[in-house]
Parts: sequence; C-alpha cells; structure tokens
Amino acid sequence: MSAADVIVVGAGLAGLVATAELADAGRRVILVDQEGEQSLGGQAWWSFGGLFFVDSPEQRRWRIKDSFELAWQDWLGAAGFDRPEDEWPRRWAEAYVHFAATEKRRWLHDMGVRWLPYPGWAERGGYTATGHGNSVPRFHVTWGTGPGIVAPFERRVREGVARGLVTFAFRHRVDALLTEAGAVCGVAGKVLEPTSVPRGAPSSRTEVGDFELRAPVVIVTSGGIGGNHDLVRRNWPERLGKPPRHMLSGVPDHVDGRMIGIAQQAGANVVNPDRMWHYTEGIAYYEPIWTRHGIRILPGPSPLWLDARGNRLPVPLFPGFDTLGTLEHIMRTGFEHTWFIVSQKIIEKEFALSGSDQNPDITGKSVPDLLRSRLASGAPAPVEAFKQRGGDFVVERDLRRLVERMNELTDEPLLDYGTVEREVLARDREMANPYTKDLQVTAIRGARRYLADRITRVAAPHRLLDPDAGPLIGVKLSILTRKTLGGLETDLSARALTTSGEPLPGLYAAGEVAGFGGGGMHGYRSLEGTFLGGCLFSGRIAGRAAAAEVA
Repeated sequence: MSAADVIVVGAGLAGLVATAELADAGRRVILVDQEGEQSLGGQAWWSFGGLFFVDSPEQRRWRIKDSFELAWQDWLGAAGFDRPEDEWPRRWAEAYVHFAATEKRRWLHDMGVRWLPYPGWAERGGYTATGHGNSVPRFHVTWGTGPGIVAPFERRVREGVARGLVTFAFRHRVDALLTEAGAVCGVAGKVLEPTSVPRGAPSSRTEVGDFELRAPVVIVTSGGIGGNHDLVRRNWPERLGKPPRHMLSGVPDHVDGRMIGIAQQAGANVVNPDRMWHYTEGIAYYEPIWTRHGIRILPGPSPLWLDARGNRLPVPLFPGFDTLGTLEHIMRTGFEHTWFIVSQKIIEKEFALSGSDQNPDITGKSVPDLLRSRLASGAPAPVEAFKQRGGDFVVERDLRRLVERMNELTDEPLLDYGTVEREVLARDREMANPYTKDLQVTAIRGARRYLADRITRVAAPHRLLDPDAGPLIGVKLSILTRKTLGGLETDLSARALTTSGEPLPGLYAAGEVAGFGGGGMHGYRSLEGTFLGGCLFSGRIAGRAAAAEVA
C-alpha cells in the first residue's frame, strides 16, 4: 500500500469529510474501515438527513425568526454543561452553532445539497425559555436524506482516488495505534475476509492476515457505541435509572465503539462516556438487516403516550418534546416499554419513520412521490407497512378489544382497561373547546399555528374515540440505541488530548467518536439535526488541520 501523509480510521461521514478535505489539499490519505466498500458512508447513509440550520432561507420563507443568540440560548438549555471537562465541549458547541448560523448551509449548497422547503420542529422542549428544546423549527431534511448528504463527499473522495491521492483499505480492522517517542505514527490490525453482505448486515470477522500502516497523522472517525449493547450498559448513567435489559438497535452491529478504547490505550483522554442519546419510540423492524434492528417513529405531538401500566406520561413528556427526559422517566417506572394510542387520522398525518430506507420518496428525490405520500389520504406506505406487518402494532375499532390485544404483546397483561379508558376519555373531553388545561392539547393547537406543521405534520385536534377518525391503533414502543454524546477529548483543531490536557502528537478525532467535537459538544441533550452536522463540522476541521500539519 502506498505511503500516506494521513490515515483516516472510519469511512462514515466524518471520515469522508476529513478525507475529502485532505485530498483537496493535495495530501495522500489511506482511508481504513473494517467493513466492505458497500458500507461507505456509515450510519449517515441510513439517516433521515436532518440538519440544524439557524436563520436559514427556508426558515425566513415561513416567517420563522431565528438567530445565533436564540439558538445558543437553546443549546445551553439543552446541554446543561456542568463539569470541569466541559470546557472543550462548550467551546466546540459555540463554534458549531456559529457555523450553523453562517457558512454551513452555503458550504453544502455549493456542493449541490438541497433541502425540503419547510423546516421541521424537533425536540420542542416544553419548559421555560432557558430550558431544553428548540424555540423554533430548525430541522432541515435533506433532499435525498442521508445518501444526499454522503454523496458530495463520496464524490470528492473518489476523485481523490482517481488522482492517486486516496487509497481505500476496506476490511482492515484496526486493533492498535502505533506510537513512537510519545507520538501516534500509524495503525495495526487484522485484515478480514472479503464480504458481500448487504449494507448494514453483520459481516464476517474471520481474519485472513495482519497489516501495519504508518503515517505522521492518524484521524479517528470510527463512530460510537450504539451497536454494542454491553458497552451501552457499562456506560449507562445512574441518573437514567437501571440500564434496559432489552433494547433495539438503531445502528448496525459494526458500530461497536472499539476505537474509543484503542485510542485511550494510546494515551488519548475520554470524557463524558455516560452521556448518550437513545430514543424511546423504537419499533422492531419486520425485515431486519442488522441484529435487533429497530426503527424510530418520528411522531407529531398528538399521540396519547402511556406507560406500561396505562398511565399517561407527565408534562411535558409529549411525543417529540424531550427525548432524554422521557427516557429517564420510563426507566424509573420499573418497565422498559411504553405505548402510543392513536387514531387512523393521527397516524396518517403525524407518523413518520426515521431513516433513508423508510422515506423512499425523499431519498429518491421524487416530487410526485413526495406529494402523494405526504399530502394524499392514507398513511405513507412505509408507515402503513408497519401497521400491517409490524409486530408492535395493534389495530381495532373497539378500545376494550384494543387493550386486550395490546396485553397480548407483553409477557404479562400489565394494562388495566379501566385505567386506559379513563386516560382516553379524559383527553377526549378536553377537545370540546379551543382552550384547555391539558398542556398536550394546548401544544397541539400551538403547533398548528406553524403553517408547515398544519399542512404536513399535525392532525386537526379530535377525539380518539370519534368513529370517523378510526380505527384505533396501539403501538408498543421500546428503547432504541443511537448516539454517543461523549468521547475522545479534542481541542478546536480536533487534536486528541491526553489526560494532562496536552495534544497527543499525531492523533486527531472527529465525529461521534469525539462526541462530535471536544468530547461532548451536545452536553446531556441534543436539539436534533446536530449529529450529521457534528460529523460535517468536526470532520472538516480535522481534515483541514491535519492537512496543515503535514504540509
């Protein structure tokens, strides 16, 4: 294999961005990944493609008033930075919000990336102005979803291959970082046998050889720990209750977190490993690709959310408002699952599914398909497929029969019909007036004041037991692993730091392995649309800084 200026470990989005920047600067790069070429782009390829922009043209067209100051206020309210080791994460966070408010959109637009014309409103919060949540809609879905984000960087990297600057080393599993005189100088590990499994499917771990690669700089962009449930449980914080015994995986098996420990063994410092981001609206995929494959429901604000006993979740834990607050509450109930009860009218307007594969209209960039799927009557086809085939869905016209069948999906019948009926009837009574003491109903009406939500996302308020809105649908929800919010501590040049706070010579880190920057720029919570953006931002910084170092 040819000599290199830089070795990049991990061919996900952050690795592609770093490699593209290095190749554009004329540097020689070896891009190493334990998976096959069919997995190029990593988790980003599977994503919905949401990006966090501030004061974007899309926002302004909908008369959304946003600013760096408002976004930074929201970020601080979500992050809750409260540790000495949050110094670099906070600096990264402020730099990222500034990036999102200035050149981020223009940089991507110049590469041909486009977005749906209406920003979504994720993580709405429900607290005070300085608490968690987005004050305004900021979630910009990429036209083409995750593959649409990956494409321009893959193209730039392949141009680097054609110019002789980039070499791919797929099926190369890094087991160690090489060091000399206190500096990282390369990687070593095992070559795995070739694989032809589909993207995302578990691949063979049969070893067929050894390898050792050397370069003055190594950039680690290997992703998080979401596919390694043992590691998730090991890092699970006490503040979130006991770690779940059963979890679905929102990421493929190869998202194993190995490189975090390997970098730590070489001298890099790991901070905030207890901060993580897992979803509470997971459903088991009826055609699984990876182990324990789960899909996240992206709900509008209307579903009635009940715990395992049938009690309504407390204020403001409404669908789409506070992911981590909801997770904490669930894990303190003594049970690991919850329930949505919705009408057909709600599922048609408000249920979306996360992931490029679950949104073929947007992924395929088909305007006719998009209009048919989102605006025509009936649920989007992928949602309807889960309703018909998903093992977590129950459909009935009668509430009593619905509860009976919901109980059949659990090991023991935990739901009491009287409890569920009381919650449903109480909510339905609050629909009779345009004002109410029920804060979820108030939130539904407030969401519909945003015209894009009214048109595409939020159903008109109605009684769940209205026969014209039926049938009723119960959905069993599980914890779904997803993101690592802590990781390798880095400075603002993406240089990995040691426990003494000094840069570890020769080592950089970007993307999820670095907590998307600094070892945890999100703090405790995310505002959403910031994971892909964190890969873009930190990958760009790492690539440019490494290019300058080896000039």
